[in-house]
Amino acid sequence: MRFLAVFTTFALLCGCSQLQQFSAERSVTEGQGLASTNVEPLSKEISFLADPDCLLDPVQLEQYAGAKHADLWSRLQAGYQLQYTPNPRIDNHRNWYAKHPNYMARVTERGNRYLFGIVEKLEARGMPYELALLPIVESAFDPFAYSHGRASGMWQFIPATGRRYGLDKNYWYDGRRDIEASTNAALDYLTDLHKRFNGDWLLALAAYNTGEGNVQKAIRRNRRAGKPTDFWSLRLPRETKAYVPQLLALSEIVMDPDAYQITLHPVEDKPFYEIVNVDSQIDLAKAAELAGIEMNALYYLNPAYNQWATDPGGPHKLLVPVDSADLFRNNLLQYPPEERLGWENYRVVSGDSLLRIAKKFKTTPAVIQQVNNLKGNLIREGQRLLIPMATESSDHYAYSEKERLARTQEKSSGKPGTSKVNYRVKAGDSLWEIAQAHKVNVRSLAKWNGMAPRDPLRIGQELVIWSNAKTNSTTFVAKTNNTKSPLVRKVAYRVRNGDSLSRIASKFKVSVNDIASWNSLSKNKYIHPGQNLTLWVDLTRAY
Repeated sequence: MRFLAVFTTFALLCGCSQLQQFSAERSVTEGQGLASTNVEPLSKEISFLADPDCLLDPVQLEQYAGAKHADLWSRLQAGYQLQYTPNPRIDNHRNWYAKHPNYMARVTERGNRYLFGIVEKLEARGMPYELALLPIVESAFDPFAYSHGRASGMWQFIPATGRRYGLDKNYWYDGRRDIEASTNAALDYLTDLHKRFNGDWLLALAAYNTGEGNVQKAIRRNRRAGKPTDFWSLRLPRETKAYVPQLLALSEIVMDPDAYQITLHPVEDKPFYEIVNVDSQIDLAKAAELAGIEMNALYYLNPAYNQWATDPGGPHKLLVPVDSADLFRNNLLQYPPEERLGWENYRVVSGDSLLRIAKKFKTTPAVIQQVNNLKGNLIREGQRLLIPMATESSDHYAYSEKERLARTQEKSSGKPGTSKVNYRVKAGDSLWEIAQAHKVNVRSLAKWNGMAPRDPLRIGQELVIWSNAKTNSTTFVAKTNNTKSPLVRKVAYRVRNGDSLSRIASKFKVSVNDIASWNSLSKNKYIHPGQNLTLWVDLTRAY
C-alpha cells in the first residue's frame, strides 16, 4: 500500500474553487501521514488548476505556474493531476516499458516535434499534463498511423468523431492528421468526456478509447448489480481495460525514469515549430525549398496533406521548425501565389473529361474548374486549360498518400507458399469476396494495402494480395462492358417497407455482400424500415 504525503500547504485563493497549492515534499513511508486509497503523482514543482471564474490577476496566477524548468519533462511532471489506486494492470505495463528502453527512447524522440505544443495547450486549459503522453498509447507518436478500426493520426480519430470535432477530410487534406487541429480536437473531446463522467478522468480516458456509450452501458450494468462504477470495477473491452493502465504506467515512468533505467529523449522546454500563414495553395516541394528544410521534415510537421500540395481550399498554413520560420516568411514574399505551383498549359483532346485530366495531373476537377473559371463540367476538344501540377516527380513527395501506400504494398509479405497478386477492383467487388477468392482473411488483405477492413473499395483501385489460391497469372485486371468512366458516390439510403438487401442491391447495381460489408451487417440479418444504410454507387450503372 502506498500513501499520499502530508501536504504542508493548502489554499483556496480569491474565490478560485480549484486553485490548489501543494508542497514539494511527499512521503511514501508506510505507517506515516494520512492513508489514502488514491495515489496522486506530484512533481517537485507546484502544480495548479484554475477556474474560468478565477479572480486572480495574471501576476498572482503566474507565481503558481512554477518557475522555469530544466526541460520539458520536468515541466510535464509539474502538471501531473491524475488520481488513481494502485493496480496490477498498471504494474504489468510499467514492467513492459521498463524492459523495452529502446522503445521508450524511440517514441519520445519521435514525440520531440509535438510535445511542447501539446503541453502548452494542456496548461492553457488546466488539464492533466499526463495527457501529453496519450499519443504514445494511441500511435507511438506516429502522425501517419492508421488502424484496423479506421482511426487515423497521432490522436487516432475515427471518421465520425473527426467530423464531430471539425476535422475535415478530402482529396488534399485529412484534418485527423493535422498536428494543431487534431490536438485541439482531442483535448476538446477529452474535456467533453470529463464533464460527461462527472470529473472522472479515468472514465473519460476509457470513453476516448471505446466510446462514451460503451462506458455508460458498463456503468449502468454495475449499478443494477450493486457494484462500484469506478474504472477498475467496470466490464469493458479488453483493449480499453489495458488502455488506461498503459497511460498511467507511462506517467509513472516519465515521473521517475531513473528508477526504471529508462532514458527519455531530451526535449527542450521551448517551441519546436511555428505556424506560418501562406495564404494560398503551395507545392510542398517548393515550401520545403523556401524554408530550407528537407521534405520529410516538412511532412512530419504537416502530415495532414495527402498530395503534393496544400489544399487549394485551405487551411493555408504550414508548420515549420522555429529556426526556419523567418527564412520561410521572407522567401514567401518573393513568390506570389501563381509562382508557388507548377503549371501545365494543356490542350483538350478527344475523349477527355475533367475527371480524366484531373487524374492525369494528380489534382481534382474542382481545382481545374476554379483555376479556369469553368461554370460546369463541359469542355471541348482543342480548348486550352491551365492545370496546376507538381514541380517534382512523385517519389520526391515521399509521404504523400500515394507514396506511403506504395511502400506499404511493397513491404507486405505473405506466408510461405503464397504468391503475390496485383488485383484491380471492379464493380461489385468487396474485400470479403476478394479475400474469399484468394483464400486469405480480410484483415490481412486490408493490412497489405494500408486499409481498414471496413474501408470501402473504389473501382479501379489496385490491391496487392498474397494469394493462397491456385492461379496461372499474377495479375488480374477488372473487365467491364461499361465504356463510361466510373463515377462512384456515397449514397445514404433509408430502408423502406418491403425492402430487402437483395432488392436494394438490385436497384443500385451492387452486391448483397457489398451492402453487408459497408454496413457491418450479416447477410442473413433482417433490415427494418427507417434503418439507414451507406451505399457506394457507380452512377454510370445504377438506375
